[in-house]
Amino acid sequence: MELKHAVSNVLNQLSGLIKDIGEENFAKPVPALNNSTLGQHIRHTLEFFICLMDGYATGSVDYDKRRHDKNIEEDPKIAISVIEKIIYFLDRNPNDKAFKLAACYSTENDISEEVTTTYYRELVYNIEHAIHHMAILKIGVKELCPEVTLPEGFGVAVSTIKYQKQQTAN
Repeated sequence: MELKHAVSNVLNQLSGLIKDIGEENFAKPVPALNNSTLGQHIRHTLEFFICLMDGYATGSVDYDKRRHDKNIEEDPKIAISVIEKIIYFLDRNPNDKAFKLAACYSTENDISEEVTTTYYRELVYNIEHAIHHMAILKIGVKELCPEVTLPEGFGVAVSTIKYQKQQTAN
């Protein structure tokens, strides 16, 4: 399945980044990122996948209910372990199914609305969300550890990569 391959590719790039930046840079504040850390952005990204995994059995996902697990954002080994668990889960749960997405966009209350979606649609959302945060991570890596070389296309949407190739070919 192409979708599963895309998710694995994104997660493997994140895993590679974690290894490349080293433990000392994982939880270090980055001024260009308003003093957030690379680990915080990685944790945030992974927790969206965790929410989707947790909701697979019930067919319901609520990204607002993320755990904000400090262990994931402070310990690169735990973050890599989470990535491995997500990839393992994807390998074991390849089938699309109906889902309900709960979302609350009010700062005044906690009343969520439910939206009909599917597991695959939420995987697509998670890929795009991850790529967005990878673009932010790229900024942080350039400031914090410029010696780290990121893979070509890191933090760039596939459609953008295709467009750039087309422009180069023309």
